[in-house]
Amino acid sequence: MNYGYWYKKMGVNNVKQQKGVTLVELMITVSIIAIILTFVGPSIQSLLIKNRVVAEINETSSLIQYARHHAIDEQAQVVVCPSSDYSICSNDWNDPKIVFIDEDDNAIRGDTESLLVSIGATSSTSLMTNTTAIIKFTGTGEANETTEILLCHKDGKAEYARSLSVTLQGRVKMSSDSDRNGINENASGTELSC
Repeated sequence: MNYGYWYKKMGVNNVKQQKGVTLVELMITVSIIAIILTFVGPSIQSLLIKNRVVAEINETSSLIQYARHHAIDEQAQVVVCPSSDYSICSNDWNDPKIVFIDEDDNAIRGDTESLLVSIGATSSTSLMTNTTAIIKFTGTGEANETTEILLCHKDGKAEYARSLSVTLQGRVKMSSDSDRNGINENASGTELSC
C-alpha cells in the first residue's frame, strides 16, 4: 500500500518517516540506565533481603501461634520443634519445623501422634537459632520455658536480623526497631546481633 499517495490526497505534504535511533542516542540511553542502576541496585538488594527475612520470621511466628491455639483448643500438650525427618525433634532450627500433639511427652512424634502442620527448612541465605530445642505448650497456652528465636541473613549484618520471643504465658512477640536506628531489638530491648 502506498501511504505517500494517501497522505497527499489528505493534504499532508511534509511526512517524515521514522529511521530508528542513532548510535549516540542508544549510548546515551544505556549510560543513563547504568547510572540509575548503580544507585538503585544496592537498595533494591537490601529491600529484597529484608523482605525475605521478614517473610520467614512471620511464617515461624504463625506456626508457633497455631501450636499455642491448638493446645488451648484441644487441652493437650503441643510441641513445636525442628525435625529433619518430621518425626524426631532436632536442635537445628534450620531444619523444617513441625507441630504435633505430644501425648507421651517424649518430644518424638509417634505413630499415633499425627502431624498437625509443618513448614519447610530455613532458606539457604538465612540462619535460624533458638535458645531452646523445643517449644511445648500446655492446655492453658503456657510455654514450658521462655525462648528466643533469632533469624539472621548469611552475611551476618544486624540490620537484617529479626527475632521472636515466646514468654512463659505463651505469648509471641516479634522484634521491632523502637529507636529507629535500623537494628531491631528483642522483647527485653537488647539490639539483635548475628
